[in-house]
Parts: sequence; structure tokens; C-alpha cells
Amino acid sequence: MKSICVYCGSNAGSKPAYSERAIALGDRIAKEGLQLVYGGGNVGLMGIAADAALQAGGEVIGVIPEQLMGWEVAHKGVTRLEVVANMHERKKRMFDLADGFIALPGGFGTLDEMFEMLTWRQLGIGNKPCAFLDVEGFYAPLIGMIDRMVEERFLHPDQRNDLWHGEDLDALMQWMKDYRPAQASKWIDEKRRQSLR
Repeated sequence: MKSICVYCGSNAGSKPAYSERAIALGDRIAKEGLQLVYGGGNVGLMGIAADAALQAGGEVIGVIPEQLMGWEVAHKGVTRLEVVANMHERKKRMFDLADGFIALPGGFGTLDEMFEMLTWRQLGIGNKPCAFLDVEGFYAPLIGMIDRMVEERFLHPDQRNDLWHGEDLDALMQWMKDYRPAQASKWIDEKRRQSLR
């Protein structure tokens, strides 16, 4: 593992704990000798995580769509800033640059990016680890919904178990280093699916 992509809010959120966790993650990625790949912004948790990694001597690669450049939210102090045409290209480029993905608290964009990576992994497009680094239970309702997907047989249990969720940064980093992708099929009833062909 050489790089980790961090998805997180372009706002800082309502609690100081969100910013504190973004600082801790950015600092830790840099001190592990890993590159931080992120959305290229200088605002919210995005900017906070990037600044923490830079301050710790790490390399930070930002990937930002042209539209956001026009809104003047690009971080001009990162190691490298790549400007792409749109959000679709941004997600693909971040996927290419990163060896794993971590979501801090955020909004629609954070969930969109992380769930696209989870979907790609489910379809065999990639086999990179995905994790929700929680802060004070922010992601607990979402994880509950994912567990409901398993209960209702819309998601294979092994693919649910392949997704890390927790608040312990040490445990997360160790999990990512030791990661081995699940081999579960996207289809829960594989034999039934084949019989319907």
C-alpha cells in the first residue's frame, strides 16, 4: 500500500471531534509514509485532513473538477493538484491513484464516492479496501442500513464483512495493511441465478 484516498465533507460539521479526527487521519497517513489522495479542496474536513498530512511532511494529491476550480475552493498548497473535467473523471482518477479508501464524516458527495468504490469492488472492477472511520457514532445509522441489506438478502454477508467500520485509527490502519478481499459473488443465490439462464 502506497496511498490512501480520503473522502470527507467540504464542510467541517457541527462538532470539533470531526476536525480532530480529520487531523489525526491526515497526520497518520503521512507518518505511515503513504500519500494522501483526496478531492483537492481547501475547505471543510477535506482541507483540514490535507493540511495535517502536509504539516507532517506527507505528499498530498488533490483531484478536483473544473467546476470547483471556478468556485475557488481548490487547495493550492498540495504536492500535486490535478484538474479533471467532471465528477465522474474525478472518481475514476482517485481510484487509479489510491490503494484504499477511507470515509470520514461528510454529506452526499462522501457517500456517493464511497458507495461507488464499494460497487466497483462488488462487481470485480477493483479489490481495494474500503472503510468508514467513524466519529461519535456518525455512521452508525448507515451501517445499520447496510446490515439491513444483508438481513433482507440484497447484500452478501461476506461483502458486508469486507467493509471496515469503527473509530479506532490503529485498528483501521492495521486492517488496511492486512486486507485480503472477499471472494463472495455479487449474487447471493448463485445456483438459482445460473439455473434461470
